[in-house]
Amino acid sequence: MSHQAYIGIGSNLGKKKENYLEALERIAKLPGTRITKESSLYESEPLGESKERYVNGAIEIETELGPEALLNKLKNIERAMGRKKVRKRWGARIIDLDILLFDNLKLEKRNLMIPHSEMHKRKFVLIPLSEIAPQLVHPVLGVTISELLVSVKDDKKVSLMRS
Repeated sequence: MSHQAYIGIGSNLGKKKENYLEALERIAKLPGTRITKESSLYESEPLGESKERYVNGAIEIETELGPEALLNKLKNIERAMGRKKVRKRWGARIIDLDILLFDNLKLEKRNLMIPHSEMHKRKFVLIPLSEIAPQLVHPVLGVTISELLVSVKDDKKVSLMRS
């Protein structure tokens, strides 16, 4: 059975754009998975104590993997790309892969919350997601991604990356 999922991607260490593109390649190679939509790349101000700006974006995938199997595969990609265990919340990272939405699923587990618990508060997530899925309805809040973007109270700057 095929599932539709949305993944947020970010990098703020090293060659950020290259890290982002490598993560896309690795996701595309997951078994029973294909990328169906890709947002533009965006540059955003960091959260927390990190000083480096992020490269962010979002993708839509079709996958035969369940949500927990997908999470495990994404964590494996992060480790393979050199991501270290982050002690600080919002610390610098070579790659960050988050499941934002998975079908119309509502899931609350210790290691996995779907929809992503912070996505509706973050412009750097909502801007690329609204580019590829503006009419997608948040399964908990009951409003579209574009409606969330209009009402978000995030003052961090997010801009389209120049190629």
